[in-house]
Amino acid sequence: MLISLQDAEISFGGTTVLTGINGEVQDNSRIGLIGANGAGKSTLLNMICGKLETEKGAISRKSGLQIGYLQQNSGLQSGNTIREEMRSVFTPLLKVKEELDDIHLAMADCKEDSEEFRTLGREYDEKLSFFEGNDGYLIEVKIQTVLNGMGFADKDPETVIDTLSGGEKTRLALAKLLLSEPELLILDEPTNHLDFKTLRWLEDHLSSYKGAIIVVSHDRYFLDKVVREIWEIEFQSMRIFSGNYSKYKVLKAEMMARWEKEYEAQQEEIADLEDYIARNIVRATTSKSAKSRVKKLERMELIERPKEFNKRISLRFDFDRDPVKEVLSVSEAALTVGEGESRKKLFENLSFVAERGDKIAIIGENGIGKTSLLRAIQGQLKLDAGKYRWGQEVKLAYFEQENKQMNPNNTVLEELWSRYPRKTETEIRKILGQVLLTGENVYKKVGVLSGGERAKLAFALLMMQRGNVLILDEPTNHLDLWSKEILEEALQGFNGTLLFVSHDRYLLQAVPDRIIEIFDDHVEVFKGNYDYYLEKQQQKEQQRQAAPSEKKAAPSGNQSNYRSKQQRAEDARRRAKIRELEKEMEELEWQIAEIEDHLLHPEIFENDYQKMQEECALLEELKQILSDRTDLWVELSE
Repeated sequence: MLISLQDAEISFGGTTVLTGINGEVQDNSRIGLIGANGAGKSTLLNMICGKLETEKGAISRKSGLQIGYLQQNSGLQSGNTIREEMRSVFTPLLKVKEELDDIHLAMADCKEDSEEFRTLGREYDEKLSFFEGNDGYLIEVKIQTVLNGMGFADKDPETVIDTLSGGEKTRLALAKLLLSEPELLILDEPTNHLDFKTLRWLEDHLSSYKGAIIVVSHDRYFLDKVVREIWEIEFQSMRIFSGNYSKYKVLKAEMMARWEKEYEAQQEEIADLEDYIARNIVRATTSKSAKSRVKKLERMELIERPKEFNKRISLRFDFDRDPVKEVLSVSEAALTVGEGESRKKLFENLSFVAERGDKIAIIGENGIGKTSLLRAIQGQLKLDAGKYRWGQEVKLAYFEQENKQMNPNNTVLEELWSRYPRKTETEIRKILGQVLLTGENVYKKVGVLSGGERAKLAFALLMMQRGNVLILDEPTNHLDLWSKEILEEALQGFNGTLLFVSHDRYLLQAVPDRIIEIFDDHVEVFKGNYDYYLEKQQQKEQQRQAAPSEKKAAPSGNQSNYRSKQQRAEDARRRAKIRELEKEMEELEWQIAEIEDHLLHPEIFENDYQKMQEECALLEELKQILSDRTDLWVELSE
């Protein structure tokens, strides 16, 4: 066990932030920490790291525990190059390498039969054993693997980090932390600034990470892939749910339903007891029975009324009239933006059709022109070539990513009312109340609203527009987990046509029936959700790897051609074996995780010593098999 929290409590300025916190971080824990903004997630992480001390209770840590904490504002060493920053993780090992080189040179100047030579030899063997045992010869391989995975494959390693963008620095800080391989890895919103490819690599990398992981993230798909336990902070306390995020949703709903049922049953019992007491306490024949019920009421442990952390927004998108069947047709569209040297072609030869009721997600690399496409089909940008056509009776409603269509000088109330002046103030306030913009908040200037508040105002506008075609550009930006869930349900229940751009893979999994991926010279259409898209991408990658590489014909004879075929056959067998090993390793990891989780149950480690011994033996056997398979996988991959 790495960390143990026992009834931990902490306050700031006399206000309790967290109380009664209990939990354990095991050697291989995979924990997702969730909670509303301000609930105390960062406070808990700082308590775990030892940056904050508990006022009550206790936090126990394994002696010498190595903790790596990637915060959202993690910095890097100014002036270093990418290579220098990555190599700094291995400074102790690199120092040993220098010492090995020095000893080797010193030995060259000694006679082989001298005592000095033997002393140096023993020192060399000790340091070499340490160097090899810590994968010293794989330093550059590890660095390049992580840099490639984190999206720096095409970046010059001699690039000075001061010249990197904010997103690149965030990714590099994460790469550096992954290379350091701490026993406990704590990640705060690690998926920011990552594209789909990098996210998939990170999820795969973390799935085989040898230490424990605690992650704070609004990326629900990432939580599903990475974690096996959810810690939820609500009302200054914490609940623990076994499973990933999707399992947590089910368990939380079941818990709340059970709690509500138990509360209502107790309230009915209390009402019956009080009614009986009121009717019988003064009667001589029933007074004794009534008094016994009074005592029962006094002894009763009251169930607290179920409550949510905060109110939830309410979204519902309706429209008044159906459009024709073919809602939108885009044909051979091409778009270029910018002027002069900054002019850039975004895409060309883009064609697709959207029909009534379709829910279409548009994805593609950053900068490919997804937002520009949404603007172009609304007439806000002019296409360089091609055309688009909207069907009859189409009514558009547009959610803009940055909400630039709003007047920053208007109040929240004015922004809505100025668009719908025939509505009463009560009607305007009602729609604002649905998105939790109430009270004095309606008099805030739009220009001072937070990102989340502006998004809520935009959703209020969207509901009032009553469009039968919704066009949404990154609608989940600035939303908390619970608001994302509500938006998702509203979009699933929308009967009109939906066209949206999003990086939210959970939304891409839950809502669309078609995904269109934009490239600079064509589009690819996937008739399914994100998992279907991912499956097709993996099939394409497997086909690409399995396809024999085109080689120039050998200059002479059939022997060279024969060897080339033989080599290709061997490569195909090697790749097949690698895939087989990866499946076997994944299954072994799951078996190991299940046994380790089972061993934590009190009925095993407290009451069944023989069973525990058997499972421990099986666990060691599986770990050894996994180690052997991993060594073979590394050998074949290299």
